[in-house]
Amino acid sequence: MSVLPAASRTQRVHSQRGTLAVLSALAFLALLVFAAAGLAGSVPVPLADVPQALSSLIVGDPSGMSATLLDLRLGRASSAFATGAALALAGVMMQALVRNPLADPYVLGVSAGAAVGALAALLFGAALWMVDLGALAGAVGISLLLYLLARRDLGGGRGAVRTGESGVLLLTGVMLASACMALVTLMLSVAPESRLRGMVFWMIGDLAGSGWRLLPWIVLLAAVLLALRRARALNVMALHADAAVALGVDVAAQRRFLFLCSGLLTACAVTSGGSIGFVGLVVPHACRHAFGPDHRILLPAASLVGGSFLLLADTLARTVLAPQQLPVGVLTSLIGVPVFLFQLHQLHLRRR
Repeated sequence: MSVLPAASRTQRVHSQRGTLAVLSALAFLALLVFAAAGLAGSVPVPLADVPQALSSLIVGDPSGMSATLLDLRLGRASSAFATGAALALAGVMMQALVRNPLADPYVLGVSAGAAVGALAALLFGAALWMVDLGALAGAVGISLLLYLLARRDLGGGRGAVRTGESGVLLLTGVMLASACMALVTLMLSVAPESRLRGMVFWMIGDLAGSGWRLLPWIVLLAAVLLALRRARALNVMALHADAAVALGVDVAAQRRFLFLCSGLLTACAVTSGGSIGFVGLVVPHACRHAFGPDHRILLPAASLVGGSFLLLADTLARTVLAPQQLPVGVLTSLIGVPVFLFQLHQLHLRRR
């Protein structure tokens, strides 16, 4: 009788060690990408100057060319990593919410609402901080409207709680996104030539104006910690959707948490970098394929991989044709489309 508990404890220890090893490797990879982002550019930073430049940054006096370049690049890298991690984490949550592996953070129209707010500010020549505020206000406004229109589908209805289906939620999000995109098209059609380029770059996704920002990191870390506390419940919902209530899971509360948290993460990401596509779709798929469906490892792994992926794409965007910079959303799409098609092909082969 005592062999089974001992075996179970041993298996749990091995599982925890495996999880720690995977996350440590991903964290080390993220540090390497950060280092590459700080050193690479149209004017490279010599390795010999890095210690002195880092010490200048630590004391808060970035004097000298190398320290100034490192400060600018690491600030942009910090914003890029937080944005990518937020999109990937929101993608995992959105797929768990609607029980559809093809869902991404933009499926409910949060990004479209942010686009309306940001482009309206750009159309009227507002300052950069007002553009960010407009994007955040648009994303939060659409999220609140969607919650009011589909609150029963988020756990109030008996059928939604039992099966986890989100038909009304998805259809409402698609309709709101269509209305927002109509407003976006209207603003682009009447925008003057002097402001049209900036509006188009924002729509594609661009991190050129980003720097050191604390709020996205606070939201990201809080979301990861809260989601990890609910990881077991999310596993039950994913594997035993019909019996989740009988197994003691408050499905309605979990679905509301997933909706609100993914909406807030998407709002912060879109505010920082615009509408950057494919990160929240491809990264959760790749992590689920590599590490399995257990949310206890999937949530932090997707955050680390998503942040590293977007940071690497942004580094390429500003170095491939340096000194000219490309919108990072173009590179994430060019990388994401073939990767996603390859994943679908592999999934099709496994199901044969």
